[in-house]
Amino acid sequence: MSKHLKNIGVVSALTVVSRVLGLFRDQLSAAIFGSSLLNSAFTQALRLPNLFRRLLGEGSLTAAFLPMLQDELHQRGRPGAFALLNQVISWLVLVTGSLVTVAVLLLSQARLLTGHDERWYLVAELTSFLFPYLAFVCIAAAFNATLQVFQRFTEPALSPIWLNLSMILSLGGAGLHFASTPRGQMTWLCVGVLFGGFLQMAVPALVLVRAGWRPRPDFALSERIRGIARLMAPGFLGTAIYQINIYVGGTLALSISDSANTLLFYANRLMELPIGVFAIAVSTVVYPLLAKHAAAGQLQDLAEDYRRGIRLILMINVPAAAGLALLSEPIIRTLFQHGNFTATDTAAMAPLLALFAIGMPFFSITSLSVRAFYALKDTAGPVRVALLDFVVNLGLSLLLMGPLGVPGLVLASTVAIIVQTVLLKRALARKVPELSFRPLWPSVGKVLTATGGMSLLVGGGWWALRTMLPAGRLPDFLALGLLIPAGVVLYGMMLWQLRIEGRDDLAAVVAKIRGRLPAKPAAGS
Repeated sequence: MSKHLKNIGVVSALTVVSRVLGLFRDQLSAAIFGSSLLNSAFTQALRLPNLFRRLLGEGSLTAAFLPMLQDELHQRGRPGAFALLNQVISWLVLVTGSLVTVAVLLLSQARLLTGHDERWYLVAELTSFLFPYLAFVCIAAAFNATLQVFQRFTEPALSPIWLNLSMILSLGGAGLHFASTPRGQMTWLCVGVLFGGFLQMAVPALVLVRAGWRPRPDFALSERIRGIARLMAPGFLGTAIYQINIYVGGTLALSISDSANTLLFYANRLMELPIGVFAIAVSTVVYPLLAKHAAAGQLQDLAEDYRRGIRLILMINVPAAAGLALLSEPIIRTLFQHGNFTATDTAAMAPLLALFAIGMPFFSITSLSVRAFYALKDTAGPVRVALLDFVVNLGLSLLLMGPLGVPGLVLASTVAIIVQTVLLKRALARKVPELSFRPLWPSVGKVLTATGGMSLLVGGGWWALRTMLPAGRLPDFLALGLLIPAGVVLYGMMLWQLRIEGRDDLAAVVAKIRGRLPAKPAAGS
């Protein structure tokens, strides 16, 4: 277990770097473009290739490819794994290249459809510019999945760093120096997205070449390729329904106001920060283990690693969600209220972040639960749940956007992800009784108790700061600089006193780092 925690730590650390860079990137774009229509159009345009990336690349493809690659590595070693990789990459280049070509040709001619609002033409034009990013990241997803099967997690975790660095340098460097209009600066930002996508593909490819892979075209329809296709075919919605819901929400937000989609995007990005730092890191490391146990028929080991992953996710994301909800206003004001991003934007964005935060732990559980289904080579279960989730989200969005505006869209997606989580857990337990959530309830109770104590401290402290100090930046800085660390310390102390399950594993890792004893799994953990 300590080895897996170390891998989680490596992925988490690199993801922290990526998320910090991503946050800086968002701060830069918010300061330059504010909550303008141009920024809203860009965020919506970027969502479409990202949506297809989830459908074809990091979602459905990775979920289907990784178990097959694990089997191939187990049976034929690295030569077999590299042969399968060549087949997957060959078909990916063909499929994504064709999709990009058709999409760019159609979207670039959007103005031929007259009579629509200018915002939709702007979205279409920016989407046609950004859509080639899809091909880069889908191919990169296959490379990264291969590295993960080889137990190399550093290079895949570096992938988003290349994108963020490219966008920052493109907008903050070339965009500000060589562009004299907002549209010119936006063009440079789009160039940064495309170059960053190329780096995301090229870097892991070079690592695999150094590991012995030799790329060559191979369009053979092997049994493994047919198996991946069978797993992928029903799995598009199952692995990307949350992104589909966000895309639908963004489209509806564009119809509400020029700024709505930008505020929705930034709120969602802040919510994803703790998810990306830890929950996705846990899922990235645990998923190959689940696939390995499933391939060997070791259901009890699969269940134990799955529950450890869920417990770690809840231990981090439940208090993080509470903190984001309680301190949404000072967080947004400190991070985003600069340049063209105004106090009015902060006031409008704060409730969105608080509502997104409520759904954050559920999204994290769903992410690992879907991977458990795919480790068992079951794609039908998540799809059935995903279809219902989509209907719930769309119905509630249309119902709530009128009376509540943009908060109604976020509330709809939050309810939908809660419904998806509950249904997935029930279906998973029916499929494999060992994966029942019941053994985790004691841990959930302890996490909620500690989170309640932390929330009283943080919420009460923020009320006191607003009451006792004059309005300005000082209460915000004190809230972030004092209340958050104090809340973390109190939460950790309460969890330790409550004897949270798995704490001995963590203690062994910390002790090993300090050189006091060799880390080993705790008995009975």
